[in-house]
Amino acid sequence: MKQVTYVVKDELGLHARPAGLLVKVTGGFKSDIRLSANGKEADGKRILGIMSLGVKKGDKVTFACKGVDEERAAVQIESFLNDNL
Repeated sequence: MKQVTYVVKDELGLHARPAGLLVKVTGGFKSDIRLSANGKEADGKRILGIMSLGVKKGDKVTFACKGVDEERAAVQIESFLNDNL
């Protein structure tokens, strides 16, 4: 299992636009991708799950990738977070 932890810098947090873009990234992998923040966990491939976490600026989010392409998934997720949040 590979994990990526990130502190959200975007003023609006993880709102609809970046959540939708994130799902496009995570949906391309076979690995199971879980997102946790604020003591809650969600499927990292489903926009409603991501939005339900209510991630705001300054919140720490952790992605856990487990599966055949977990390494590549973690790298792509980290790149996305650095570029978009």
